[in-house]
Amino acid sequence: MAQVHTNKSFKSLFSVTLIAAALGLTACSTSTGSNPDVQARQDTMKNWGDAMGVMGDMAKAPDTFDADVFKEQAAFLAEDAAKPWSHFEDPEAVGNATEAVWSNADGFSAEAENFQKVTAELNAAAQNATSMDDVKPAFGQVGASCKSCHTDFRAKDE
Repeated sequence: MAQVHTNKSFKSLFSVTLIAAALGLTACSTSTGSNPDVQARQDTMKNWGDAMGVMGDMAKAPDTFDADVFKEQAAFLAEDAAKPWSHFEDPEAVGNATEAVWSNADGFSAEAENFQKVTAELNAAAQNATSMDDVKPAFGQVGASCKSCHTDFRAKDE
């Protein structure tokens, strides 16, 4: 049975994605002091937020879809998806992370693995995409992954 995407589901997908991108950008706004682990992971996530923003703009205005640009951004996310996780090894390098990163290391690891999986799926979908419809479900999964991880493992802004 073919899946029908309604305008309402697209709006929900887009909202989740924009929230995730915004969270990614704000994750980098807190002062890191001199801790190189915190700075490295925040720099990486800011870059992810930038890539999600480029793709999110296309999701918001599907007539602006540029397959080459989308493919480039999706490839970047997939290639970079494993980068920041080693910078969460030191429980003293807190930054915007919650204590759950270390007390629920298995859950955090599962989130990291899921992000790598969904970015790879987005990249695969983007390679032959000719419209936003071709990548919309995979793009939504990346946004949902960002949101899920930030819900449990990123400190709330005060």
